[in-house]
Amino acid sequence: MTRPIRSEYVLHGIPRSLFTRKLRAALDFYRLPHRVQERGTGGDDAIGVRAGTHQIPILETPENWVLADTTPILQLLDARVPARRLFPTGPLGVLVHVVEEILDEWVARVMVHYRWHYLENTVYVLEQFTGKSVSEDEAREHPVAQWGPRACRATGTEHPAQQKAAEAEYLALMAALETQLSSTAFALGDHPTAVDTILLGGLHAHTNADPIPDLRAYPKVLAWAEGGAQTAARSEGSGGLAAFPTSTPFAQHVLAIGRAEYAPFVEANARTIAEGAKTFEIDTYGEATTYLARPYPEQSRRLLQARVRDQLSKAERQSVGAWLAEAGLACFLP
Repeated sequence: MTRPIRSEYVLHGIPRSLFTRKLRAALDFYRLPHRVQERGTGGDDAIGVRAGTHQIPILETPENWVLADTTPILQLLDARVPARRLFPTGPLGVLVHVVEEILDEWVARVMVHYRWHYLENTVYVLEQFTGKSVSEDEAREHPVAQWGPRACRATGTEHPAQQKAAEAEYLALMAALETQLSSTAFALGDHPTAVDTILLGGLHAHTNADPIPDLRAYPKVLAWAEGGAQTAARSEGSGGLAAFPTSTPFAQHVLAIGRAEYAPFVEANARTIAEGAKTFEIDTYGEATTYLARPYPEQSRRLLQARVRDQLSKAERQSVGAWLAEAGLACFLP
């Protein structure tokens, strides 16, 4: 039976989910009509079965397609709303994708750390989830709070030294964004990109929503997060994005994190998966750190490699290849 076509998108997720809020920011930037349908993780409901995942977010399109994984969703929506695309075409699109990848797959792990290693955050979030008062003892024993530390262990923030280094990395990122927003409306210029969606997702779901960290030292970041789609509307037509390969100081800050920390991780993760092993150890922030080998970072890396391979001309591939090699990010070359 053919399903009727709706006039809106339906976003299935929860407000305190990083990637739900990332996708919601994107829908706002695209100015696509949508509503949010609350859905947690781990469900075996019909929408999850159709999407083939227990995770969130899931997006239902007006023609009743059911999609998961935010980066491919943004690529689809770019084709539908090309005037407001969040991944530019050509080499600049690769740069945006690389910066987004580092934020999605590396910097986002600090969100998990903040939420589940700080009991104040854990209590606060569980009270929002359950709608009732939660004691510290109850918070420690809650099934979701039991999952959190395991996720931190898998992503390398189990030990205090790594936790502090990850926090310092995130706060330095906020300082770089604070400076950037003094001269541009968004992280990579005067037009929103996929990079802005993941930054806003983190702020709206985690770091500017939970008690810890305190981000009052970054007033421009907080005002920008509050503005969201309204900022995009005001800036529309006023300017574009900083050019490839220089981009903005904020982009260069993220790329330096990628070179120093994410590239060694994603390469080791790929080798470990190929070898059929479960864990690996690399130096992170100058200290030997153990990680669980996970399929998704490799899947995500291959999506970026496909952009380089399939969406660029020969001359553009050569230019991007030289840039990635010089930037210490050759791990993203096909």
